[in-house]
Amino acid sequence: MTEITYDFLVLFLVNFISIVILCYGCYYRINKNANVAGSFVLFGIGIFLITFLLHGIDMSMEFAFGLFAVFGMLRYRTDTISIKEMTYLFLVTAIALLSAVSKLPILELFSINGSLCFIAFLVDTRFFQGHNQIQRISYERIDNIKPQNRALLLADLRERTGLQVTSVDIEHIDFLRDTAELIVHYTPSDILQKDHASSPNSQIETHS
Repeated sequence: MTEITYDFLVLFLVNFISIVILCYGCYYRINKNANVAGSFVLFGIGIFLITFLLHGIDMSMEFAFGLFAVFGMLRYRTDTISIKEMTYLFLVTAIALLSAVSKLPILELFSINGSLCFIAFLVDTRFFQGHNQIQRISYERIDNIKPQNRALLLADLRERTGLQVTSVDIEHIDFLRDTAELIVHYTPSDILQKDHASSPNSQIETHS
């Protein structure tokens, strides 16, 4: 039977620190969703505890498949999980499993977990993501979604949202309610300010 030892406490600390860095240093930095970030941390701790305490027990094949089936069917019923959140959920699971069953030295294990966090941080930077961001909007002026009214649609979205909208994708149309679900691509204001400041035309010369 697996005992609670000093090694367990050290591995638990490595797992906890790694997941906190991933969730709050990478995910929360971009998405600003404290509820999801906190849920990821609790999820990672739960997986670590279950895996560490049970991996030394001789389990039957049926029990093992049943355990992974529970994880496979797990989903949040209130909100739809986005691709990015599913990716971070997978990374949290990977870190928890590595921390629980890996036989690597603590320093090497922490280095691997840190590498995963660094890669996640790097991928979410604007160097890889580009300058545009997206926002889903429920839109009621359904006449503007026609291809010939694309210019009117962009102008209306810019005026009503205050965002510098660059393009729009139509995700879903509901003719019963006369609404449409739009994916709006826009350039953040801080990028526009930096581009404007670096532009030669933005520098005003004064003459005495």
